[in-house]
Amino acid sequence: MRRRVVITGMGVITPLGHSLDQLFQALIEGQSGVAAIKHFNARRFPTTFAAEVKDFELKNFVPDCDRWQFSGVNSRFSAAASHQALLDAGILGMKSINPERCGIYLGCGEGIQDFDGLVALIAQCYQAEKRLIDNVGFTAAGLKLLCGPREYEQEMHTTTGHLAAHFGIEGPNYSCLTACAAGSQAVGEAVEMIRQGEADVMLSGGAHSMIHPIGLTGFNRLTALSTSGADPTRASRPFDANRNGFVLGEGSAMLVLEGLEHATKRGARIYAEMTGYGSTCDAFRATDSHPEGRGAMACISGALADAQLNPADIGYINAHGTSTKVNDQVETLAIKNVFGAQAYKVPISSSKSMLGHLIAAAGAVELIISILAIRRGILPPTINYETPDPECDLDYIPNRAREKQVRHVLSNSFGFGGQNVSLVVSQFTDG
Repeated sequence: MRRRVVITGMGVITPLGHSLDQLFQALIEGQSGVAAIKHFNARRFPTTFAAEVKDFELKNFVPDCDRWQFSGVNSRFSAAASHQALLDAGILGMKSINPERCGIYLGCGEGIQDFDGLVALIAQCYQAEKRLIDNVGFTAAGLKLLCGPREYEQEMHTTTGHLAAHFGIEGPNYSCLTACAAGSQAVGEAVEMIRQGEADVMLSGGAHSMIHPIGLTGFNRLTALSTSGADPTRASRPFDANRNGFVLGEGSAMLVLEGLEHATKRGARIYAEMTGYGSTCDAFRATDSHPEGRGAMACISGALADAQLNPADIGYINAHGTSTKVNDQVETLAIKNVFGAQAYKVPISSSKSMLGHLIAAAGAVELIISILAIRRGILPPTINYETPDPECDLDYIPNRAREKQVRHVLSNSFGFGGQNVSLVVSQFTDG
């Protein structure tokens, strides 16, 4: 019999707050975290706005944080969220558990991007008369212009390494970057490790920021971002007929997952239980979902089967809901095909309407929102929903939060490259 897995701690750093209470209160009030980009001068980009984390200082969360002095914001965000989650779970310092039986699984994006340093280096070594870069000079100048420790931080594994060393976590240590599904994928895989007895406790979630010139350039070139900048707070409009792209966000969400027996033995407070995990790949295109939603359908069905639940058991769906034409339509189609007539009865909302798209961190943040919805009996809305789309005709909880007690929530994450992850989280019962 497989081990049950429960959530005993959570922490967040998001565009709508740096704590669980701040985040959820902002969501049920329908606040938007989107504004003009301040991280860099984006005035020449087609998109000039994003959902940035505001007023963040790592020292306010993590004492002795010199370890992260050369790190990018993704690592800093994850350190703060991890500190919150471990403290919330009552295991900060690893004093009450075996650190060798505690691991990390993180959905994490690329590290720091020293765009200014790279541009300065190219400008210094470009030979205009030959229209090429002086390779020998490039290397020599790079050693002087670029910071070695900061360059090392580009590697994804440095984030989990920092977390393990700082918090004394000596068990399995993994990271993944399955695009927008990474945070959910990390949680799902961490759940499986506990189920199979490879660990008793896992610190898992996501951390990412692509709000930098390279990230903005890439998504603008793909025409994936909204360019509706007249009022940035209204730019992210999932499932609305006038949606025209997603809004970049950033941040981190971390959860402490435990085997039920382990959590009960140490008297831990239990938020909810992880009951279902589905993972598939569309195997279709690098940036498009399969138009028939085949991968998403199989993923949702797999999560329900893993949780041993029927569609009628799901009380709320936290949708991937990016605000792009194709994604919202395909997700709606997949839900209809799996849920049948029940699809029109289950409330659905997209947190990205308020938070933007946190890419690798999105799924973990949305899982925490799903858990808080179960705990507090309130379902967050999809803001900016004004004009119905005939292809997206389900109940998307438009614009205002809804009070409803739910026992089981489905959280979807469907990423570029056809990476699909669905998680089911359930109200904890002793039975």
